[in-house]
Amino acid sequence: MTDSTLRLYDYPASCNCYKVRLLLSQLGRAYDRVPIDIFNGDTLTPAYAELNPQRTTPVLQTPEGRYLTESNAILIYLAVGTAFLPAEPIELAEVARWLIFEQTDLVPMIGGLRFRLLTGRLSADDPDAVRRRAGGLEVLGLLENHLRGREFMVAARYTIADIAIYGYSHLAGEAGFDLTDWPSLRAWLARVEQQPRYIEDVEPYGANAAAGLGQSIYR
Repeated sequence: MTDSTLRLYDYPASCNCYKVRLLLSQLGRAYDRVPIDIFNGDTLTPAYAELNPQRTTPVLQTPEGRYLTESNAILIYLAVGTAFLPAEPIELAEVARWLIFEQTDLVPMIGGLRFRLLTGRLSADDPDAVRRRAGGLEVLGLLENHLRGREFMVAARYTIADIAIYGYSHLAGEAGFDLTDWPSLRAWLARVEQQPRYIEDVEPYGANAAAGLGQSIYR
């Protein structure tokens, strides 16, 4: 890694990792990508614990040799000083609001349900799946209401709030959510996908992600 290069440790099937790759693409930033198979024990090694004691992905190594964890913290770091992060205090606070909402509400209900259904940890009629689906419908309804009459999440322009919310919501269909009844949300998804240097490179979960297989922190 050169002094001017970022290094991203990521799992290709994770939308938390995808969010960072999307922003890096749209910023036009060069970086070295280090694939981490979180179901092959890659995060369980002592070497990885030195990068991130929580043993999660993504991890961003900065040109100064610092290691940043948590996808939305990485988005903030990369977006400072760019149009993707407003400087005006209220707009900045609104971005922070949606970054928090994404991790506390959207990821557990939509992202968590998608992961568990696709890897066989839950069936659609499991009580936990039913609970997450109900929560996911609340999340989608909130987003639909917020986006009604708005082009983007915050400040009438595309920011990391959009990137964060888009990460898992664009794959809500894989968690069994039909977006037909959410026209404002669907229109917003399309606007995100029309942004310059947009990419979608989320890979399917590997066979070792299935319930009962692999070595990871995830059960």
